[in-house]
Amino acid sequence: MKFKTTVVLSALALASTLAGAQQGVSKTEITLGSIQDLSGPIAGFGKQARLGMLLRVDEINEQGGINGRKLKLIVEDSAYDPKKAVLAAQKLVNQDKIFMMVGHIGTAQNLAAMPVQFDKNVINFFPITAAREMYEPFHKLKYSFAATYYDQMRNAAPKLAKEKGAKKVCTMYQDDEFGLEVMRGAEAGLKTIGLEFAEKTSYKRGATDFSSQVAKMKAAGCEMVVLGTIIRETIGAIGESRKTGFSPIFLGSSAAYTDLIHKLGGPAMNGLYATMTVQNPYLDEASQPIRFWANKYKTKFNEDPTVFSVYGYNIIDIFAKAAQKAGPNLTTESFIKVMDTMSIPPDMFGSAPASFSPTKRLGSDASRLSQITDGKWKVVSDYIK
Repeated sequence: MKFKTTVVLSALALASTLAGAQQGVSKTEITLGSIQDLSGPIAGFGKQARLGMLLRVDEINEQGGINGRKLKLIVEDSAYDPKKAVLAAQKLVNQDKIFMMVGHIGTAQNLAAMPVQFDKNVINFFPITAAREMYEPFHKLKYSFAATYYDQMRNAAPKLAKEKGAKKVCTMYQDDEFGLEVMRGAEAGLKTIGLEFAEKTSYKRGATDFSSQVAKMKAAGCEMVVLGTIIRETIGAIGESRKTGFSPIFLGSSAAYTDLIHKLGGPAMNGLYATMTVQNPYLDEASQPIRFWANKYKTKFNEDPTVFSVYGYNIIDIFAKAAQKAGPNLTTESFIKVMDTMSIPPDMFGSAPASFSPTKRLGSDASRLSQITDGKWKVVSDYIK
């Protein structure tokens, strides 16, 4: 009888210990999850973000890990479909038992997956999207790094219009939440210098012909055009404008800040401005640290890095710094405690300083301007707030 009681008590003690254990953290390993688009419309971005993450994971593990624990990263494919993102989140959270979701790409995909994570106390760390919902409304498990499209344009549109003396500012935007956020931010910013849009024109997602929108803006005499566009639409709108002799100042958001614009669009893209936070890492970049990093990436993966590679790399880097500081007893709570007093200085890629608090879950709302000059993005302003 005494033996049975001892066995039962031992079993209960073990169950209690296991129940109190932190999901995704063992004696030797920390398991992270990420959901990327690896087969859908922005698969190029998803692949680059994944490789950037893997580069930093490998570096950390080669240096002995975090407080003696190696990092394990499991990446699932959403194909940029919110329903698939939910399935991926369920697998990562319930089956793979991840400690944290890192760098999940896409607004709708994050919004769909977050309830699955939050139900199991899994943090959504630095999603790759500039939507305000990534930190609003407040939730203790949300941490965001990307200056929002709204803030980017609220700051940049009046600055550029003033500098260039543009009185007639127009906008062409994608008719969805992304495009509307760009348009609303610019509209709010222009009001601060006494300007309103002289013309607004939109297009449906997936459109390829922008001749009517360009004709409308040309007829209105637009001197500057705010673009709520991504890759193909940015190239299409500027290409059509050049053909018709319409040459306003073009300003895009960070959604247009990609090397694909000048690689696919060619010389016609010279002159385009876009908001951004970190520099695209060219292999012949003037900055020696960026050049060294870019060549290391190219050697490892046999392809050039991009700004999305940098996002992935930085997300793992900042996670590692906070996890290291949280100490050997790493839990969701100990990680949050560190993050809520965290200040992140600028890095070699030119990121703005970032900070978090128990009530502030967006690291920085600052962005700056780059311009395509001679087929490359060049930084042309300091951070604007």
